[in-house]
Amino acid sequence: MTLEDLLRQLADPAGETNISDLVQLSSLGREGASAFVNVWNEMELRKRRWLIDELIDLTEDNVELNFDAVFTVALADRDAEVRRDAIRGLWEYEGRDLIDTLIGLLEGDPDAAVRAEAALALGRYVLQAEFDLVRPADLDRIEEALHRVVDDVAEIAEVRGRALEALGARSVDWVHDLIEEAFDGDDRRLRLSALHAMGRSANPSWLPTVLIELANEDAEMRFEAAVAAGSIGDEDATGHLLPLLSDEDPEVQDAAIGALGQIGGQEAKEALQELLRDGDERATKAAEEALEELEFADDPLGLTVRGE
Repeated sequence: MTLEDLLRQLADPAGETNISDLVQLSSLGREGASAFVNVWNEMELRKRRWLIDELIDLTEDNVELNFDAVFTVALADRDAEVRRDAIRGLWEYEGRDLIDTLIGLLEGDPDAAVRAEAALALGRYVLQAEFDLVRPADLDRIEEALHRVVDDVAEIAEVRGRALEALGARSVDWVHDLIEEAFDGDDRRLRLSALHAMGRSANPSWLPTVLIELANEDAEMRFEAAVAAGSIGDEDATGHLLPLLSDEDPEVQDAAIGALGQIGGQEAKEALQELLRDGDERATKAAEEALEELEFADDPLGLTVRGE
């Protein structure tokens, strides 16, 4: 099927499209993108939502596919769900031309879920800035926008929390203070985001706080603490994570398993191997993936001969 045939099919409200044909939308050139816009504006909502969802699934299955042109068009859609999913579809896009669009969505979109997703997407650039891969002027705009949102008490906690998480990777004093202030506050949602931001910082100075929260009665706090412990990667966390391997909450258990795979070390390896032998099907699969990550970290070039 040609791109022209696919676009004609997508424009037909009664038309049925094979998912395999959607690869025609990958790496659209200027003419193809222009033709797509004309069709997109005429597509019914059900089909627009379906198309974005399917393209996201396709990119997860095949990293060589590139639907950035489609997702970029969808950022301006009149439907909030489409806009939110379009941001998710651009999860690997790092071009600076997207920065102002994301800031605009963060600060001006009427839908909170879209604003939250835009905050998370800006977090990619914050992380890049730690490696000097973002222009100073761009970074200033991003940081100022995220900071304004975190400080905006009129904004809902979910969006403020996502903005804080996005800033977490930035190793500057004022971000450290923001995280500390949110964690010491009364808003549970912001405390969860503060824990997440501690992990994104990968700063060992947060480890004592994270270790305490691994024993929190709140399962979501335990989950975020486990994720943060894995991101910080300090073996001092291993013994504190082991009790969570039998946590009553399966998501907490999975987070602890994943954290041990990130941290590595002999104690973590032995715990994961034991879980691989004795755990249930879900835990066994998670342990297998964690062990693969651990072994890759120990031997990234695959130089170790098994059995030696």
